[in-house]
Amino acid sequence: MKKIAIILSGCGNRDGSELQESLSLMLAVDRRGWQYQCFAPEGFFEVVPHIDVEETEEEGTLLDMEQRDIFVESARIARGNLLPLEQYRPADYDALALPGGMGAARNLSTFAFDGPRMEVVDSVADAILETYRAGKPVAAMCIAPMVVAKVLGRYEVELTLGPDDNQASQVAKDFGCRVQTCKPTEVCVDSEHKVLTTPAYMAASHISEIFDGAEHMVAELEKMLG
Repeated sequence: MKKIAIILSGCGNRDGSELQESLSLMLAVDRRGWQYQCFAPEGFFEVVPHIDVEETEEEGTLLDMEQRDIFVESARIARGNLLPLEQYRPADYDALALPGGMGAARNLSTFAFDGPRMEVVDSVADAILETYRAGKPVAAMCIAPMVVAKVLGRYEVELTLGPDDNQASQVAKDFGCRVQTCKPTEVCVDSEHKVLTTPAYMAASHISEIFDGAEHMVAELEKMLG
C-alpha cells in the first residue's frame, strides 16, 4: 500500500491550505486504496478574513490581524490526525504532496510578502529537499509549486503555476525552473526530477476542475510509482 505525506499550512484559502484542493487530493489518494498522513509546521500566522469586509481600524473587527497556530488550524482539515512536520521522514513514505492555498505563500514561505526574495520555512524546505534526494516524487497544487520552485529551482525542475505570464511563473523561472503553461485540470509531469504539479485555483473557476486536476495528478503519480 502506498503512503503519501501531505503538508498543510492552516485552514482556509486566504491564509492556509485551500480546503477544496486539500480534500480533492486526499480523496484521489484514498480512492486508490492508499494511505495519507498529514503534517504541518509549527508557528503562528496572521488571520485573513474569508468574507469581503471593508478595512477599518475599529477594535474588535475581523481585521485586527488575529494570530492563530498553523498546526492547530491544519488539524481542522486532517480531523486531528496530524503530525509535526519535523517528524516527517521520506523513508516512511512513497511521495510528498502539497495542496495550495495562500498558506503556502504566507505560512510555508514568504512569497506573499517578499516575492522573488522569498524564503521557505526550514522544516518545509528540508522535507522537500530530502524527498527529492531520496528519489521520491514531490507533487504540488495551485501556488504551492512556488515553494517547490524555491527549493528545487537549482535543479532546473519543470513545473506549472497555471499561465506562464503571471508573477509567480516569472519568479519560478528566475529560480531556475522550467515553467509550463497548463489548463486547470492538466498536470505538468517532470519525469526526470519526479515533480508533478497542477494549477488548481491558479487557473480554475469551478470546484469540479479542482477535483479533476487532483485526480489527474494522482493518476500520474500512480504511474510514476509503478
